[in-house]
Amino acid sequence: MQILNSAGILPPGLPFAEAVRHGDTLFLSGQLGIQPGTLRLVPGGIREEARQAMDNIQAVLAANGLTMADIVKCTVMLADMAEWPVFNEVYVSYFKGQPPARSAFGTNGLALGARVEVECISATAD
Repeated sequence: MQILNSAGILPPGLPFAEAVRHGDTLFLSGQLGIQPGTLRLVPGGIREEARQAMDNIQAVLAANGLTMADIVKCTVMLADMAEWPVFNEVYVSYFKGQPPARSAFGTNGLALGARVEVECISATAD
């Protein structure tokens, strides 16, 4: 197992890693729509937070030699399920062709008062 914090998304000192590699699988911690290196959410609500969360995921993958095409599963947590259609508009724009497997649920509160959190698993072996 290898702990990875190379993308610079998370500020130092948090009690978790950006990602953990185990064999050919990369487990990404949940990403909020934070400005990289800070704990500040981007302004603009669900659309902008979703975009930034997905950009953060892309950055973590790229820092570890992977792309969005390597994602096999995402879990989406929404503060308000009524924002599902807006989140989906943003989400699908990050995948060429068929998106990965996904589950989603509404939650009663996310860190920093975020509207969305997305965690993903990627794999490089077939």
